[in-house]
Parts: sequence; structure tokens; C-alpha cells
Amino acid sequence: MYRIEIDKDIKTVSDFRTNASDFINQVHETKRPIIITQHGKSAAVLIDVAAYEKLIDKLEIIQDIDTSTKQIKEGKGISHKQAYSRLKRRFKE
Repeated sequence: MYRIEIDKDIKTVSDFRTNASDFINQVHETKRPIIITQHGKSAAVLIDVAAYEKLIDKLEIIQDIDTSTKQIKEGKGISHKQAYSRLKRRFKE
């Protein structure tokens, strides 16, 4: 996903209602999100589906890292050697 261009990618909700199809095409072509404003304030973001999926994938990885870091600090981790042995056994099956 690319960064927004302020002069091209901030639209009012009224403009969105009128030009929704054009805005969807713009997001697909440029891969940049569009910020939709309401009453002069940001209200929503329109992004490409593929960009959304990548964003969610990255978020899930970050959450997994955070969870594993907490588990290691709590002494719930296993050694590299144990993990390697478990994976080796698992994939032999």
C-alpha cells in the first residue's frame, strides 16, 4: 500500500456518494488509500482488498510475535533444540 497524496486522496463523503465507482477504480489503479471526510474530519478509509489482506496478515504476525514474547517472559517457551526435534518428528509423519 502506498502513502496517500494529500491533494488527490482526501475526499468528502458527498464526493464519495457521487463518485464511488471512480474512487474504487482509483484505489485499484494507484494502490493508495482514499481518506473520506465528514464534516471536515477524517471518517473512513477506502483501501484495495489486496492491500487490506496484507495489512491484516502483518497485524496477525505482529500479534503472534507479541504473544510469543510474553510467553517466553513467563517461562512458557521451549529451547531451540526442543522445537527443532518437535518439528522434525512432525514433518516425518
